[in-house]
Amino acid sequence: MNALIEKFKQYGPLSDEIEYELLKKIKNQTRPKGDFFLKQGQIITCLFMLETGLVRSYYTIEDREVNSWFGFENIILGSITPLFQQRPSSENIQFLEPSTIHYIESSDLEALYRKYTEMNTIGRLIAEECCKFLEERVNSLQTQSAEKRYHALLSFQPDAVQRISLGHIASYLGIKQETLSRIRKK
Repeated sequence: MNALIEKFKQYGPLSDEIEYELLKKIKNQTRPKGDFFLKQGQIITCLFMLETGLVRSYYTIEDREVNSWFGFENIILGSITPLFQQRPSSENIQFLEPSTIHYIESSDLEALYRKYTEMNTIGRLIAEECCKFLEERVNSLQTQSAEKRYHALLSFQPDAVQRISLGHIASYLGIKQETLSRIRKK
């Protein structure tokens, strides 16, 4: 079965007709470590999910990479600006491991939203989850210490330290790698 369809089913039931339509629209790819799903300035209007692998989103600020999020298996991902506004992205999404992805174009998704109420509801629930994630991320950056953000990352994804370089984790936490080393020693 298609992993993205199975993920959609976690948000609500899908009829056989909708599943058939989705199967026609969802594409699959295997991407190597270091490859990009999206580069700053591009317009990639796809929603995607990793069946296997890992990605990071980062911005380049004064020749420095600042990680904003990591995407793990079985989470629906995408870049909001190109996806919903068809404008160039300000972020990069890069594969940190060889990855298998399932993706669907936003135009195909929009057509399914208009045709099937169930898909519209699923889309709304996915958007709500994305908003919740973004609010929690902003809140954590404003109100939590780096140590608390580090432990939150580990509770969400216990093997993050084995899969993500410490430099990327430090950038995500908004601290220097030396500070991360001190936090990890505690």
